[in-house]
Amino acid sequence: MSQLILNQVEVRYSKHTAVHAVNILVEQGQIACLLGPSGCGKTTLLRAIAGFEPLSQGQISLNGQVISSAEHTLATEQRNIGMVFQDYALFPHLNIADNIRFGIRHQPRKVQQQRVKELLELVSLPHYETRYPHELSGGQQQRIALARALAPKPALLLLDEPFGSQDTELRESLAREVRDILKQEGITALLVTHDQHEAFAMADEIGVLQAGRLQQWSSAYELYYQPQNAFVAAFIGQGSLISGQILDSSSVQTHLGRLAYSAPATLQTDEVAVLIRPEQVHISTQAEGIAAVISSKIFRGNEYLYTLELANHEQLLALCSSQQAYAVGEQVVVVLAEQIYSVVNRLAN
Repeated sequence: MSQLILNQVEVRYSKHTAVHAVNILVEQGQIACLLGPSGCGKTTLLRAIAGFEPLSQGQISLNGQVISSAEHTLATEQRNIGMVFQDYALFPHLNIADNIRFGIRHQPRKVQQQRVKELLELVSLPHYETRYPHELSGGQQQRIALARALAPKPALLLLDEPFGSQDTELRESLAREVRDILKQEGITALLVTHDQHEAFAMADEIGVLQAGRLQQWSSAYELYYQPQNAFVAAFIGQGSLISGQILDSSSVQTHLGRLAYSAPATLQTDEVAVLIRPEQVHISTQAEGIAAVISSKIFRGNEYLYTLELANHEQLLALCSSQQAYAVGEQVVVVLAEQIYSVVNRLAN
């Protein structure tokens, strides 16, 4: 069973700790993702799993075998782990078939040929055996890099910013394609990215990292609607954090009125931040509601993204149809959707 377990994993460089006590479980056949801004430690963690970085604390297990600990590191080539890199790392002097068979070149020739044929079919590039990397588009090269990594049938596949060199639209479509391929092969995988759209398109579970610490490990839906702290709330999607005062077990008082809420188990005080997503905010010049002023707007084709300033100087984002146009400086009223809102601890000043 390809089960990856990280238990209290720490990576330290001299006096600097890059990864702090991270605990992760990735089940067989699951696609997981480490998501976070640049410098948060996600690539360091991936390199530790691959065997390129030693641990200063904790341990990493794969299929019940400890592959890294503070006392012992199993050699990278003995881990049965495949890797896909952002720059593909294809061999330019080898044709596509030879690139794919590189990791299985010691197997019988007939087995190699059959596996190459299977993988080219899997990545929707049949009959490309004799072409060379420079003859392929970026997206095709990425699929060949994936096929090469899958050829030895690894217990775990690691993907390090695999779509970073592609344009935005191609990144999302490639992420969906790669997800389908991995699910078809039943491969356990861990992706590293700073792009949440990639993470949402590809991963079953996502871990958000900040400054080397795992902030939350959840599904995309839970990260978006049930963030565990203010960093996750602000980092995932778009939204506004407004101040609130817990009144009882089901309601919180804000400048926008009394709202129903849910809170993480880590809530420490009654003085909280309430997460308001742009799609939960309705604006009008007709209805009754809370007064606000349009401070900026961004045209997005079928929508406008408005920034609203409230009387207490807090700001809200609102998404409206582009047919519902307001001018910067115009006074409007805000009406919130009747939903249960997430509250988190306020960020420290």
